Amino acid sequence: MTTDDASARGRDAEYAAALDTAERLLGFRLERFLGPTPGEPANGADFKRIATMHAFGDAWPREEYLNTHVRALVSVTIAATLGVLEPLRGQLRIALNAGATKEEIAEVFVQVAVYAGVARAFDGYQVAAEVFAERADG
Repeated sequence: MTTDDASARGRDAEYAAALDTAERLLGFRLERFLGPTPGEPANGADFKRIATMHAFGDAWPREEYLNTHVRALVSVTIAATLGVLEPLRGQLRIALNAGATKEEIAEVFVQVAVYAGVARAFDGYQVAAEVFAERADG
């Protein structure tokens, strides 16, 4: 076994751990979103792996100063402020899975309205209402 082989196995184990963290937070496996799509360049897989490792291998496991509950509410705030609605849907699921209440999430949108604008907050809150409804139906 070469050093390169050992290094690759270590990276594979770290990636597997990041995917496990994503499942714990989101409630489902990410692999269904990480496969190649028609017309995607070969290095698209590199982007997906790097992004997954960065988010779920590096940032989310950090709990020394922000626990998952707080980190999730911060992430909801960021996604709502940026107006990235599909990522917001995932962040909302993570927040609820981490123990955030619907009321806490509604308060996040009060802050978003104040600092990012009411229209942006309403767009995001519509996504939150859909996620809340998923939870009520399921």
